[in-house]
Amino acid sequence: MKAFALTDVGQSRTTNQDYVYLSIDAVGALPNLLIVADGMGGHKAGEVASENAVMTVVKSVTSSKQKDIVSIIQEAITCANDELIKLSQSDAKYEGMGTTMVLATIVEDSMYVANIGDSRLYLVNDEIHQITRDHSYVEEMVSIGELDKESARTHEKKNIITRAIGVVKGTEADFFEVQLSDGDYILMCSDGLTNMVNDEQIKTILKSNGEVEDMVHTLIDVANENGGKDNIAVLLAKVE
Repeated sequence: MKAFALTDVGQSRTTNQDYVYLSIDAVGALPNLLIVADGMGGHKAGEVASENAVMTVVKSVTSSKQKDIVSIIQEAITCANDELIKLSQSDAKYEGMGTTMVLATIVEDSMYVANIGDSRLYLVNDEIHQITRDHSYVEEMVSIGELDKESARTHEKKNIITRAIGVVKGTEADFFEVQLSDGDYILMCSDGLTNMVNDEQIKTILKSNGEVEDMVHTLIDVANENGGKDNIAVLLAKVE
């Protein structure tokens, strides 16, 4: 696997509340670990939320005694959720903070994915497939047929998420298992990318078959050229 990850503050924000983690080596019982988080909260609370949640997950995975992959990940997400709630209650400046998270690990030819919020994971080969489902107001509108996907990208309520880490006790992730083939691309990103660059543009960039690092930079550059209205996080892996 070749992989590269990067965040960018974008064109409109002064702080970067996105956080990425990438290890192609084993983390605890997991053979690799890929995470993207998009924090929310006033002042620097979102910045604290995303980094704290990711590093709590990494620490939990590293020390977990669980054997099942899904159990390892859910245990880690529960730890991160509880830690953020505790932190937000300990200091007024962190009140109301939270974060999205999309997480993946690849075991042989299978990928296990967990997500909370509206950060996404795509599988890209001849086509582009969104694996995760956003926990957001507009996604619920799309699912009942009241809004189409393109309108959802620019809807005034597109930033309202319905599930996040650090908001309520007992938050659970949605899990997905995906079969992988040689040459597949795995793209994980915050909504700072997908609100600025549509799926077809993403697919075209990844079909250029450039170096993984170069394509990450290109995706961020295009997001900024299209407005860069939010922080941008991109993690790209190529299955080999």
